[in-house]
Amino acid sequence: MKRTDRWLPPYDLLLARHGPQHWWPGETPFEVMVGAVLTQNTAWSNVEKAIANLNRADALDCRAILSLADAELAELIRPAGYFNVKARRLKALCRFLAERGVAAAPEALAGQGTLAELRRDLLAVHGIGEETADSILLYALGLASFVVDAYTRRAFGRLGLLQGGEGYGDIQRLFEGHVPREVALYNEYHALIVRLGKEHCRPKPRCADCPLNTLCPHAS
Repeated sequence: MKRTDRWLPPYDLLLARHGPQHWWPGETPFEVMVGAVLTQNTAWSNVEKAIANLNRADALDCRAILSLADAELAELIRPAGYFNVKARRLKALCRFLAERGVAAAPEALAGQGTLAELRRDLLAVHGIGEETADSILLYALGLASFVVDAYTRRAFGRLGLLQGGEGYGDIQRLFEGHVPREVALYNEYHALIVRLGKEHCRPKPRCADCPLNTLCPHAS
């Protein structure tokens, strides 16, 4: 695809300003999966505390989580908030991995079907929504499924590339139709969008030093 496509210059400018982001923060594919569940409705700093608790308890493992009592698991992940709900979701994910025979090596899930099939199966797991499923597919399994989040909606709405009423699937299809389907590119683009959303394209935008202010009608 030509770099003149309007969906690609934002990536080029963000990468030029910030460089590679080295996402997702996680030591193993399973830790990435756990983080994708725990990060729902909380800051990543809280997820790090919960993962540290699991590590200290020698429970950052699919089979170990399944062996814990619900209350014990909830207490370990308490820093991530909604800990009772998230404990049930983590166990549901771990049961799914165990049923697929990949509890010892969750990354092997990537070889058990097409991306569309795996996405469908993940979405059928209790508590796994589209953003979480795509985070698992992209960052844990290395499959090219673009992750859409609130930062994406806000920034690309202000850039004029979204109208504001699109659903998650609509936005994902737009990205995947305009941005080459490459795992490394999808990984980096999403990470850079998150950084943009945190530093510049906030609810009250900080346009003055934004890397995208030459492209953004909102900044003029």
